Amino acid sequence: MTIFPPDPNLAALRLALARLRSERGWTYDELASRSGLARRTLIEIEQGRTIGSLKSWHAIAHAFGVSVEYFFTRLCEGHEPPGGATP
Repeated sequence: MTIFPPDPNLAALRLALARLRSERGWTYDELASRSGLARRTLIEIEQGRTIGSLKSWHAIAHAFGVSVEYFFTRLCEGHEPPGGATP
């Protein structure tokens, strides 16, 4: 029997990005300047039209001065992560 993991909570991931950007008062242009990513890429990630690459999330995390873990722990919101640890 194959056991599949639960779906990642991509909405929580995008919401974490939107909240952090809002808390800082940053526009997409500001985040683009700080991350080195295109404004369009950031909009598409935050609005859910693309998931973004690991490289993109790494750049976003550095722009905000947080770890990539800050974002990626949100993927397990709504279910228990592997190992039983709660994010």
